[in-house]
Amino acid sequence: MTRRGWLLLGLMGVIWGIPYMLIKVAVAEVSPPAVVLARTAIGAVVLVPFAARHGGLAALRGRWRALLAFAALEIIGPWVLLSNAEVTLASSTTGLLVATVPVFAVVLGRLVGDRRPVAPVRWVGLVVGLGGVALLTGLGSSSGHGWPIGQVLLAALGYAIAPIIADRALQGIPPVVLTTACLAVAALVYVPVVALSGHQAMPGARAIASLAVLGVVCTAVAFVLFFTLITEVGAARSTLVAYLNPLVAVALGALVLSEPVTAAVAVGGALIVGGSAAASSRHRQASDVLVAGPLGDTPSSG
Repeated sequence: MTRRGWLLLGLMGVIWGIPYMLIKVAVAEVSPPAVVLARTAIGAVVLVPFAARHGGLAALRGRWRALLAFAALEIIGPWVLLSNAEVTLASSTTGLLVATVPVFAVVLGRLVGDRRPVAPVRWVGLVVGLGGVALLTGLGSSSGHGWPIGQVLLAALGYAIAPIIADRALQGIPPVVLTTACLAVAALVYVPVVALSGHQAMPGARAIASLAVLGVVCTAVAFVLFFTLITEVGAARSTLVAYLNPLVAVALGALVLSEPVTAAVAVGGALIVGGSAAASSRHRQASDVLVAGPLGDTPSSG
Protein backbone atom coordinates (compact mmCIF):
# COMPACT_ATOMS: atom_id res chain seq x y z
CA MET A 1 0.00 0.00 0.00
CA THR A 2 1.31 3.49 -0.83
CA ARG A 3 2.41 6.10 1.70
CA ARG A 4 -0.63 8.17 0.74
CA GLY A 5 -2.85 5.15 1.38
CA TRP A 6 -1.38 4.63 4.85
CA LEU A 7 -1.83 8.33 5.65
CA LEU A 8 -5.48 8.27 4.58
CA LEU A 9 -6.02 5.06 6.55
CA GLY A 10 -4.55 6.63 9.69
CA LEU A 11 -6.60 9.79 9.36
CA MET A 12 -9.80 7.80 8.88
CA GLY A 13 -8.97 5.62 11.86
CA VAL A 14 -8.78 8.70 14.08
CA ILE A 15 -11.66 10.68 12.57
CA TRP A 16 -14.04 7.71 12.66
CA GLY A 17 -12.97 6.78 16.19
CA ILE A 18 -14.31 10.08 17.53
CA PRO A 19 -18.04 9.71 16.60
CA TYR A 20 -18.74 7.01 19.19
CA MET A 21 -17.98 9.44 22.01
CA LEU A 22 -19.90 12.27 20.32
CA ILE A 23 -22.94 10.08 19.64
CA LYS A 24 -22.96 8.95 23.28
CA VAL A 25 -23.02 12.59 24.38
CA ALA A 26 -25.69 13.57 21.84
CA VAL A 27 -28.17 10.71 22.50
CA ALA A 28 -28.35 11.75 26.15
CA GLU A 29 -30.40 14.74 24.97
CA VAL A 30 -31.42 14.06 21.35
CA SER A 31 -33.32 11.12 19.85
CA PRO A 32 -31.29 8.78 17.60
CA PRO A 33 -33.18 9.75 14.39
CA ALA A 34 -32.63 13.43 15.21
CA VAL A 35 -28.90 12.77 15.70
CA VAL A 36 -28.73 11.18 12.25
CA LEU A 37 -30.75 14.01 10.68
CA ALA A 38 -28.55 16.70 12.22
CA ARG A 39 -25.37 14.91 11.24
CA THR A 40 -26.38 14.28 7.63
CA ALA A 41 -28.02 17.68 7.08
CA ILE A 42 -25.01 19.59 8.44
CA GLY A 43 -22.62 17.51 6.38
CA ALA A 44 -24.65 17.96 3.18
CA VAL A 45 -24.98 21.73 3.62
CA VAL A 46 -21.23 22.11 4.21
CA LEU A 47 -20.40 20.14 1.04
CA VAL A 48 -23.00 21.52 -1.41
CA PRO A 49 -20.81 24.40 -2.68
CA PHE A 50 -17.89 22.05 -3.25
CA ALA A 51 -20.08 19.46 -4.99
CA ALA A 52 -21.39 22.17 -7.35
CA ARG A 53 -17.82 22.89 -8.46
CA HIS A 54 -17.36 19.23 -9.44
CA GLY A 55 -20.36 18.89 -11.75
CA GLY A 56 -23.15 18.57 -9.20
CA LEU A 57 -25.89 16.01 -9.82
CA ALA A 58 -24.86 15.61 -13.47
CA ALA A 59 -21.99 13.42 -12.28
CA LEU A 60 -24.51 10.94 -10.85
CA ARG A 61 -26.39 10.31 -14.10
CA GLY A 62 -27.18 6.60 -14.39
CA ARG A 63 -25.79 5.81 -10.92
CA TRP A 64 -28.76 6.62 -8.68
CA ARG A 65 -29.71 3.03 -7.93
CA ALA A 66 -26.19 2.21 -6.74
CA LEU A 67 -26.01 5.47 -4.83
CA LEU A 68 -29.25 4.76 -2.97
CA ALA A 69 -28.04 1.26 -2.10
CA PHE A 70 -24.72 2.62 -0.83
CA ALA A 71 -26.42 5.37 1.20
CA ALA A 72 -28.77 2.82 2.79
CA LEU A 73 -25.95 0.48 3.82
CA GLU A 74 -23.36 3.09 4.83
CA ILE A 75 -25.49 5.84 6.38
CA ILE A 76 -29.27 5.49 6.58
CA GLY A 77 -29.32 2.12 8.34
CA PRO A 78 -26.05 1.96 10.31
CA TRP A 79 -26.15 5.46 11.78
CA VAL A 80 -29.53 5.09 13.41
CA LEU A 81 -28.63 1.56 14.55
CA LEU A 82 -25.45 2.83 16.21
CA SER A 83 -27.22 5.81 17.78
CA ASN A 84 -29.96 3.53 19.13
CA ALA A 85 -27.37 1.11 20.49
CA GLU A 86 -25.41 3.84 22.27
CA VAL A 87 -28.45 4.79 24.31
CA THR A 88 -27.60 1.57 26.17
CA LEU A 89 -24.04 0.54 25.28
CA ALA A 90 -20.79 2.26 26.22
CA SER A 91 -19.18 4.11 23.31
CA SER A 92 -16.06 1.95 23.64
CA THR A 93 -18.05 -1.27 23.34
CA THR A 94 -19.80 0.05 20.23
CA GLY A 95 -16.49 1.02 18.66
CA LEU A 96 -14.98 -2.40 19.37
CA LEU A 97 -17.95 -4.26 17.90
CA VAL A 98 -17.77 -2.19 14.71
CA ALA A 99 -14.24 -3.57 14.32
CA THR A 100 -15.88 -6.76 13.04
CA VAL A 101 -16.29 -5.07 9.63
CA PRO A 102 -13.14 -6.72 8.15
CA VAL A 103 -14.35 -10.11 9.41
CA PHE A 104 -17.65 -9.61 7.58
CA ALA A 105 -15.69 -8.41 4.54
CA VAL A 106 -13.74 -11.69 4.37
CA VAL A 107 -16.95 -13.75 4.40
CA LEU A 108 -18.66 -11.46 1.89
CA GLY A 109 -15.65 -11.69 -0.40
CA ARG A 110 -16.17 -15.44 -0.68
CA LEU A 111 -19.88 -14.99 -1.31
CA VAL A 112 -19.41 -12.49 -4.16
CA GLY A 113 -16.91 -14.59 -6.07
CA ASP A 114 -13.45 -14.21 -4.54
CA ARG A 115 -11.99 -17.66 -5.20
CA ARG A 116 -8.34 -16.90 -4.58
CA PRO A 117 -6.70 -19.15 -1.96
CA VAL A 118 -7.19 -17.86 1.57
CA ALA A 119 -4.10 -18.10 3.75
CA PRO A 120 -4.54 -20.05 7.01
CA VAL A 121 -3.75 -16.90 9.01
CA ARG A 122 -6.89 -15.25 7.61
CA TRP A 123 -9.11 -18.15 8.71
CA VAL A 124 -7.45 -18.09 12.14
CA GLY A 125 -8.06 -14.34 12.29
CA LEU A 126 -11.71 -14.88 11.45
CA VAL A 127 -12.12 -17.36 14.30
CA VAL A 128 -10.16 -15.18 16.75
CA GLY A 129 -12.19 -12.10 15.84
CA LEU A 130 -15.46 -13.96 16.34
CA GLY A 131 -14.12 -15.24 19.66
CA GLY A 132 -13.54 -11.65 20.72
CA VAL A 133 -17.12 -10.78 19.79
CA ALA A 134 -18.36 -13.75 21.83
CA LEU A 135 -16.32 -12.62 24.84
CA LEU A 136 -17.39 -9.00 24.55
CA THR A 137 -21.06 -9.86 24.08
CA GLY A 138 -20.96 -12.53 26.80
CA LEU A 139 -18.80 -11.65 29.79
CA GLY A 140 -18.50 -8.05 28.67
CA SER A 141 -22.21 -7.35 28.39
CA SER A 142 -25.06 -6.87 30.80
CA SER A 143 -28.67 -7.98 30.81
CA GLY A 144 -30.71 -6.15 28.18
CA HIS A 145 -27.74 -5.53 25.89
CA GLY A 146 -28.64 -8.25 23.39
CA TRP A 147 -30.57 -6.10 20.91
CA PRO A 148 -28.21 -3.09 21.14
CA ILE A 149 -25.29 -5.42 20.39
CA GLY A 150 -27.26 -6.92 17.49
CA GLN A 151 -27.86 -3.42 16.11
CA VAL A 152 -24.12 -2.67 16.14
CA LEU A 153 -23.33 -5.93 14.34
CA LEU A 154 -26.01 -5.17 11.71
CA ALA A 155 -24.40 -1.77 11.21
CA ALA A 156 -21.01 -3.47 10.81
CA LEU A 157 -22.48 -5.76 8.16
CA GLY A 158 -23.75 -2.72 6.26
CA TYR A 159 -20.31 -1.11 6.51
CA ALA A 160 -18.76 -4.25 5.01
CA ILE A 161 -21.16 -4.37 2.05
CA ALA A 162 -21.22 -0.65 1.17
CA PRO A 163 -17.61 -0.37 -0.09
CA ILE A 164 -18.26 -3.22 -2.51
CA ILE A 165 -21.04 -1.18 -4.10
CA ALA A 166 -18.90 1.96 -4.15
CA ASP A 167 -15.97 0.14 -5.70
CA ARG A 168 -18.02 -1.65 -8.36
CA ALA A 169 -20.67 0.88 -9.32
CA LEU A 170 -19.66 4.34 -8.10
CA GLN A 171 -16.08 4.69 -9.31
CA GLY A 172 -15.33 7.83 -11.27
CA ILE A 173 -17.80 10.05 -9.40
CA PRO A 174 -16.03 12.92 -7.63
CA PRO A 175 -15.91 11.98 -3.92
CA VAL A 176 -17.41 15.29 -2.78
CA VAL A 177 -20.39 14.88 -5.14
CA LEU A 178 -21.00 11.32 -4.00
CA THR A 179 -20.71 12.27 -0.34
CA THR A 180 -23.06 15.22 -0.68
CA ALA A 181 -25.69 13.20 -2.52
CA CYS A 182 -25.59 10.34 0.02
CA LEU A 183 -25.89 12.72 2.96
CA ALA A 184 -28.73 14.66 1.32
CA VAL A 185 -30.64 11.44 0.61
CA ALA A 186 -30.18 10.29 4.21
CA ALA A 187 -31.31 13.67 5.57
CA LEU A 188 -34.43 13.55 3.39
CA VAL A 189 -35.23 10.08 4.72
CA TYR A 190 -35.00 11.24 8.34
CA VAL A 191 -36.89 14.53 8.02
CA PRO A 192 -40.32 12.81 8.15
CA VAL A 193 -39.11 10.34 10.77
CA VAL A 194 -38.12 13.14 13.13
CA ALA A 195 -41.19 15.24 12.25
CA LEU A 196 -43.53 12.36 13.11
CA SER A 197 -41.73 11.48 16.33
CA GLY A 198 -43.13 14.49 18.17
CA HIS A 199 -41.65 17.54 19.84
CA GLN A 200 -37.86 17.64 20.15
CA ALA A 201 -36.55 19.53 23.18
CA MET A 202 -33.76 22.01 22.57
CA PRO A 203 -30.49 20.25 23.47
CA GLY A 204 -27.79 21.81 25.61
CA ALA A 205 -24.50 23.30 24.42
CA ARG A 206 -22.59 20.03 24.86
CA ALA A 207 -24.98 18.07 22.65
CA ILE A 208 -25.10 20.85 20.04
CA ALA A 209 -21.30 20.95 19.89
CA SER A 210 -21.22 17.17 19.48
CA LEU A 211 -23.70 17.31 16.60
CA ALA A 212 -21.73 20.10 14.91
CA VAL A 213 -18.45 18.15 15.05
CA LEU A 214 -20.25 15.00 13.92
CA GLY A 215 -21.66 16.83 10.90
CA VAL A 216 -18.63 18.80 9.79
CA VAL A 217 -15.56 16.75 10.75
CA CYS A 218 -16.81 13.19 11.22
CA THR A 219 -19.20 13.31 8.27
CA ALA A 220 -18.44 15.94 5.62
CA VAL A 221 -14.65 15.79 5.84
CA ALA A 222 -14.51 12.10 6.74
CA PHE A 223 -16.58 10.84 3.82
CA VAL A 224 -14.55 12.76 1.25
CA LEU A 225 -11.46 11.12 2.74
CA PHE A 226 -13.22 7.73 2.79
CA PHE A 227 -14.07 7.76 -0.91
CA THR A 228 -10.54 8.92 -1.66
CA LEU A 229 -9.26 6.01 0.45
CA ILE A 230 -11.38 3.51 -1.53
CA THR A 231 -9.94 4.88 -4.78
CA GLU A 232 -6.41 4.75 -3.39
CA VAL A 233 -6.33 1.30 -1.75
CA GLY A 234 -9.47 -0.55 -2.92
CA ALA A 235 -12.67 -1.53 -1.15
CA ALA A 236 -11.30 -4.46 0.84
CA ARG A 237 -8.38 -2.57 2.36
CA SER A 238 -10.56 0.47 3.06
CA THR A 239 -12.39 -1.57 5.70
CA LEU A 240 -9.16 -1.73 7.72
CA VAL A 241 -10.15 1.59 9.36
CA ALA A 242 -12.56 -0.54 11.38
CA TYR A 243 -9.77 -1.92 13.56
CA LEU A 244 -8.00 1.41 13.96
CA ASN A 245 -10.96 3.50 15.11
CA PRO A 246 -11.95 1.24 18.04
CA LEU A 247 -8.65 2.03 19.72
CA VAL A 248 -9.52 5.72 19.52
CA ALA A 249 -13.08 4.99 20.68
CA VAL A 250 -11.90 3.07 23.76
CA ALA A 251 -9.33 5.73 24.66
CA LEU A 252 -11.83 8.60 24.37
CA GLY A 253 -14.51 6.62 26.20
CA ALA A 254 -12.16 6.08 29.13
CA LEU A 255 -10.53 9.53 29.18
CA VAL A 256 -13.52 11.76 28.38
CA LEU A 257 -16.59 9.77 29.42
CA SER A 258 -14.96 7.80 32.27
CA GLU A 259 -16.15 4.49 30.81
CA PRO A 260 -14.54 1.50 32.56
CA VAL A 261 -12.05 -0.60 30.61
CA THR A 262 -12.82 -4.03 32.07
CA ALA A 263 -10.83 -7.21 31.49
CA ALA A 264 -13.54 -8.48 29.12
CA VAL A 265 -13.40 -5.24 27.12
CA ALA A 266 -9.59 -5.29 26.97
CA VAL A 267 -9.25 -8.96 26.03
CA GLY A 268 -12.30 -9.06 23.77
CA GLY A 269 -11.21 -5.86 22.05
CA ALA A 270 -7.70 -7.21 21.49
CA LEU A 271 -9.10 -10.41 19.99
CA ILE A 272 -11.46 -8.49 17.69
CA VAL A 273 -8.85 -6.01 16.49
CA GLY A 274 -6.09 -8.61 16.15
CA GLY A 275 -8.37 -11.14 14.52
CA SER A 276 -9.74 -8.58 12.10
CA ALA A 277 -6.22 -7.53 11.15
CA ALA A 278 -5.21 -11.13 10.49
CA ALA A 279 -8.43 -11.87 8.61
CA SER A 280 -7.80 -8.88 6.36
CA SER A 281 -4.17 -9.70 5.59
CA ARG A 282 -3.28 -10.64 2.04
CA HIS A 283 -0.18 -12.46 0.84
CA ARG A 284 0.95 -11.47 -2.62
CA GLN A 285 1.09 -14.29 -5.13
CA ALA A 286 2.58 -14.22 -8.62
CA SER A 287 -0.86 -14.28 -10.23
CA ASP A 288 -2.07 -11.44 -8.01
CA VAL A 289 0.07 -8.90 -9.85
CA LEU A 290 -2.03 -9.33 -12.98
CA VAL A 291 -5.48 -9.82 -11.51
CA ALA A 292 -7.58 -7.36 -9.56
CA GLY A 293 -9.67 -8.75 -6.75
CA PRO A 294 -13.46 -8.93 -7.10
CA LEU A 295 -13.89 -6.17 -4.56
CA GLY A 296 -11.74 -3.81 -6.59
CA ASP A 297 -8.71 -4.48 -4.37
CA THR A 298 -5.77 -4.51 -6.79
CA PRO A 299 -3.07 -6.72 -5.23
CA SER A 300 -0.33 -5.09 -7.28
CA SER A 301 -0.90 -1.87 -5.34
CA GLY A 302 1.00 -3.41 -2.44
